Amino acid sequence: MGPHPAVAAIRLAVRRTLADLAAEAGVPVAAPVRAPQSRPAAAALVPAGATTLIGNARRHPSGLPRTPAAPGSPLVLVAVSGGADSMALATATAFEAPKLGLRVGAVTVDHGLQAGSAERAEQVAVRLRELGLDPVEAVPVRVGRDGGPENAARDARYAALDAAADRHGALAVLLGHTRDDQAETVLLGLARGSGARSLAGMPAQKGRYRRPLLELDRAATRQACSAQSIPVWDDPHNSDPAYTRARVRHEVLPVLEKHLGGGVVEALARTARLFRDDADALDQWAALAERDLRTAEGSLDVGRLAELPPAVRRRVLRRAALRAGCPAGGLFARHLESVDLLVTGWRGQGPLHLPGGVEATRRCGTLVFRRQSD
Repeated sequence: MGPHPAVAAIRLAVRRTLADLAAEAGVPVAAPVRAPQSRPAAAALVPAGATTLIGNARRHPSGLPRTPAAPGSPLVLVAVSGGADSMALATATAFEAPKLGLRVGAVTVDHGLQAGSAERAEQVAVRLRELGLDPVEAVPVRVGRDGGPENAARDARYAALDAAADRHGALAVLLGHTRDDQAETVLLGLARGSGARSLAGMPAQKGRYRRPLLELDRAATRQACSAQSIPVWDDPHNSDPAYTRARVRHEVLPVLEKHLGGGVVEALARTARLFRDDADALDQWAALAERDLRTAEGSLDVGRLAELPPAVRRRVLRRAALRAGCPAGGLFARHLESVDLLVTGWRGQGPLHLPGGVEATRRCGTLVFRRQSD
């Protein structure tokens, strides 16, 4: 009997991502290991909000023998929290990666925001090692306060993942975001009025990061963990109404599903894909436009800026602001609208002060972005 449908779907999504990575790295695809398949008995899922920790694994959940990739093969890391999404991803990656000549490791980040978090992170790491992942690290981080608790935790987490990838020379880092996460991201972007790029949600690929499960829903990861007897830990923060994303997940989306009918999550994810195609095309246009209208001194020609469509012009302005040192996470639509008035609504107004200590000034028919300390 073959694997549970959810297990098969997750493995297929992971296999496609890993095949692309192997091709990029020039890894020859090895013949798959053939062995009789057996389907383990299903295990009950840990209830939401429970504090049951991950136990010991005696074998790979697939029931198949593992043949690790050769030492020195390209390494892929999986970011694992211990929840169903990341555990399903890690298990599928451990199953698929060796067949493609890739090594697979993992990083679990301890944000230090809950009692016992260090012990929990280490137990997650132990479980991952028993699944055959190597190297595995439990990395403690210090979460700051900039941008609110959710953004600060995210920044600390990605900094730790980047450092681990650099330390181990990893080819990529896999993230367990699902279609449900994508729908939540679109709703958050809509609420913030952040424009098409925010409504485009999370990309399947950005730099070293890959999201293989972005076309699958969260229920599939829970079913896969249950079918493979993988206990999971549900982070209480994921249901804490103090966090905006938790309110979207447990209050907003259920109301939309109730009053608009099923399929809202899928429709929002589809909206993200459509917006991403449009946003990518506009970004490419803006990159070419910025190159063409930048002066020898590095400023932007205001006359030629004004001739661009607003969607392209504001992207050019954003690129210029980021280049000057504005932090991407702190540069919002309202900032760009103000800068745009230096082009389209010029009345002799003075310099604009942007995040990151960057100043935008109109001078002699050009727009200049510079750090105030320069």
